[in-house]
Amino acid sequence: MKAMQVRDAVEALPPPAPFAEIDDDQIREHLPLVRRVVRRMAHRLPASLGIDELVSFGLGGLLDALRNFDPARGVSLETYAQWRIRGAILDRLRSLDWQARSARRRSRQLEEAYRAVEVRLGHAASEEEVACELGIELGRLHEMLDDLGRREILRLEDMGVGDEGGGGAASIADERACDPLAAVLARERVDLVADALERLSTKERTVIALYYQEDLTMKEIGAVLGVTESRVSQLRTKSLIRLKLLLRDELGRP
Repeated sequence: MKAMQVRDAVEALPPPAPFAEIDDDQIREHLPLVRRVVRRMAHRLPASLGIDELVSFGLGGLLDALRNFDPARGVSLETYAQWRIRGAILDRLRSLDWQARSARRRSRQLEEAYRAVEVRLGHAASEEEVACELGIELGRLHEMLDDLGRREILRLEDMGVGDEGGGGAASIADERACDPLAAVLARERVDLVADALERLSTKERTVIALYYQEDLTMKEIGAVLGVTESRVSQLRTKSLIRLKLLLRDELGRP
């Protein structure tokens, strides 16, 4: 971890107790200990978490250890620090897991609200109608959409489109080369997505096209549409929710 990253992480934490002055030299001296703890834990943690990210989680535990270490306890600083580092990493992972599960619950809640409104009224649900269905203010609905967008809970790739989802032209060509049936199924999947996209509103299709096909940033899309970056995030999330529901209808899934 770079010295600047160390300093940024330190400054983001609460100030140390008056009796425990900690300087950068102490942190650099014990940083290898954080890395050793991370390496021992890494094989049991999600592969999506990088080593540097885990080290940054453990750094908080190291700082706590340096602040609170008491030799009178009869435990070495290294042993005490390892315990605090491991605990800090696990605490952060538990927090991230809870946040992810909470976000997925909100995503399902929004999907169910959109579905209920559209089944009842027979047309694409407006944001006002969905907010009313959820019993919340429109501003709160916007916050939920924006939050889910920033967390990437919904992604077009997960619906079989794009390189990651395996729905791109290159992947179809690869599948055709080794399995003709798989190639046909892949093409049908892409066609279903294309049909579903056509059923979105013009603004929704524009956001999806600019973000996924033109590779524009949220800020750049906002400039094109004359709206804020946050509003673009909301529109993208809403578009993906509607797209997911449309694909479920096409595939006959609940």
